[in-house]
Amino acid sequence: MDVKDREADVTTIINAISRTVVSVTRADVAKHALLLAGACAFVFVLSLTDGLDLSPGLF
Repeated sequence: MDVKDREADVTTIINAISRTVVSVTRADVAKHALLLAGACAFVFVLSLTDGLDLSPGLF
């Protein structure tokens, strides 16, 4: 692979990343922030139940 092919590949990758970053909206950022917060809350609740018997026979 010569230098010109490599430069063309890098330019293509940079252009693709640039288009992706420009197309991100505030709604997308908010949605991902809410998903992250939900995942953190889920892990927090799971950590609180450490050692608690949650087997079906308990209920």
